[in-house]
Order: sequence, then structure tokens, then C-alpha cells
Amino acid sequence: MRFRILVIAALIVAGFAYITAKPGSYLRRALPSSVPLWSAPEVAHSAGLGSDELNNIDVYRSSKDSVVYITSTVYQRTFFFVQQGQALGSGFIINSEGQILTNFHVISGSSDTEVTMPDQSTYKAKVLVRDRQDDLALIMIEPRKKLTHLNLGDSDHLQVGQKVLAIGQPFGLKGTLTVGVVSALGVGPIQGENNETLDGMIQTDAAINSGNSGGPLLDSQGNVIGINTAIYGPSGGNVGIGFVTPINRAKLMLDDYRAGKSFGRARLGVSTVYIAGDLADALKLPASGGLLIQEVTRGTAAADAGLHGYHDVVRVGNQQLGVGGDFITAIDGKPVTEQDAVTRELSRKRPGDVLDLTIFRSGRTMNVKVKLGEAPEQPM
Repeated sequence: MRFRILVIAALIVAGFAYITAKPGSYLRRALPSSVPLWSAPEVAHSAGLGSDELNNIDVYRSSKDSVVYITSTVYQRTFFFVQQGQALGSGFIINSEGQILTNFHVISGSSDTEVTMPDQSTYKAKVLVRDRQDDLALIMIEPRKKLTHLNLGDSDHLQVGQKVLAIGQPFGLKGTLTVGVVSALGVGPIQGENNETLDGMIQTDAAINSGNSGGPLLDSQGNVIGINTAIYGPSGGNVGIGFVTPINRAKLMLDDYRAGKSFGRARLGVSTVYIAGDLADALKLPASGGLLIQEVTRGTAAADAGLHGYHDVVRVGNQQLGVGGDFITAIDGKPVTEQDAVTRELSRKRPGDVLDLTIFRSGRTMNVKVKLGEAPEQPM
């Protein structure tokens, strides 16, 4: 009898084990399991962060204390009364003396500018330079402690695809970091915040939001290669298209300020279109490429130097093209290979400087020296 009971018990246990061992068993699903519902990372913690992540962290840590938040009291006069408003944005410290670079539109029209440091200490700022044409400004505080500052890099040798990092104070939040790449170079013309026309800009997909204006765009070494200036998107929202003023343009403004020179924008006074290859060959122009002058503005340096605009029109696809004008093949000895070649060279010049143009006219090449004029300041 006892033996029979043991046999029956053994059969029950074996049956239970068999049933619950089946993958789709109802009993197996009903019973609690010791297996966790999530999986741990396959990479051990000791492997640490990736090299690119470490670079992002290093650049942010070394730069964040040099990026400030700027608020400006702005007074707008109407027909009946004076209305008070506020502009806001970011900026960054460029030396231990307390000088700060930002955008013109961040402090434009202001009578009272305040700088908030990352530690929330505040300073009244003095405006040293307003450069509306390039949407740049230099302000200064009197520091009560030692300041950290950023180093200015070189924006002339950037490459599309190069990693960039943007740091700013959007909406007054603590310093934020966004990462992207250089999407395009020499972009423009675009319309800036104060309706000024900006050209030769850096385009990036690093997120630039409201309040980021005036903040630095950094390379992977932590050097400033541009100043975040404008965004393209519905209602000012970021859609991955941001425009940045090249830092070399700001460096030129700083050099002129220290030397006590005018920092007005140089002007040539032509509109051009880039042509190369088969189209240039068809128009009996050098196939290596250049800028075909469309119009020459009266009273400008180009007009005074005798440059010629178009005298006939042809149709290319769905567009009309003015032909017969001078064809610029080199500027200051550098071959023209891009539409923004004139803009790039003008950004290095000031009114009164000479621009050496190599042009193709009526089947022959000649050199023309142009003494540059000054672009008229746009109304406030």
C-alpha cells in the first residue's frame, strides 16, 4: 500500500514538472518567475562612455561658466507713448577683463543691459560696440571675481560635416548644450532679427532656440567658431536649421575696436551669379568658373571702378540670366569657386581697403583694383 502511494506521488510530481516545463504552459505563465522583466546592458559599466560622449562632456564643462544670460530693457516710442519691453539672449566672455560678445539684436535699442552669470550673480553691462550690419555687439562688465573665458577659433577653414556644439541660455534656463554638424557654409542672404540682411553665414542642425542668440558655437576643441544668430522655423521654433555668424567676422570687429577704427561694412556694389562648366563654355566664358556680374549699383565702388553689368538676357531653364557683363574669376589672387566668394572677401575688408579683381571681359582677362566703399546702415 505504501509503495503504491509513493508511485502515485512520483507520477504526480513528474507530470507537474512536465506540464510546467512546456514554453506555452498555462501553469507556467500563472506561476511567479525569477527572471526579470527587463534586460541589463550588455556593456559592462567599466567600459565607460564613448569617446564622442566624453568630448561633448569635456567641452561643456570647460565652457559653460563662460556663457552668460543677457537681458536688456528696450524702449519703443509710438505716436502716443513710450512702451517698455525686454530683449533677451546669451553671450560669452572673451577675456578676463569682462568683455562679452553677443548679437546686436540682443542689446539693440536698450538703455539698460544686465548680465547674469552661471552662478546667478548679476552685473550691469556697458555697451562698447554696436555693429548692426553683422548683428554683432561687444559689451563689458566690471567683474567682482576671476572670470573664465572662451578662446576664439578660426571660421575660415570649417568643413561641412564637422561636429559643432552650441551652448546658450534659452528661455533663461541654466546653460544648455546641443550638438550637431556644420550643415552648409556661406549661406545667405537671410533676414536677421532686426530685418537686416545677413550673408556668408554658417548653417547648423545643432538646436538653436529662443534665448540662444548671442551664444557660442564651438568646435570639438572648445574653440568658438561662430555666434548663434538666427533660426529658421515656424513661429521661431527650432526645426534643425540654425544660422551662425562666423567668428572671424567678430574678430575683425574686435581688432578695429582696439585700433579705434571704423567697423562699418565694406561694400562693392554688384549682384552676381556663379557660373562654371558647360554653361560657362556655352556663354564663351572660362569653364573653370566665376561670378557673372548682373547689375552694378550707381554710386558704389564697383561703378567708380568701371565694372560692367549685363547688356542682354538669355533664358536658362525657367530663369532669365543677364549676360555680357564682367566675369570675376579671381579675388585678391584667389580663384572664384563659390557663389559667396565676394561676401567672404568683403568680410575681411573695411571701407577704404582695396579689392583686387581678375575679370574676363570681351574675350580677354584683366585686373581691376577697387577701393571699397561703406555699406549704408539700415534704419533701426
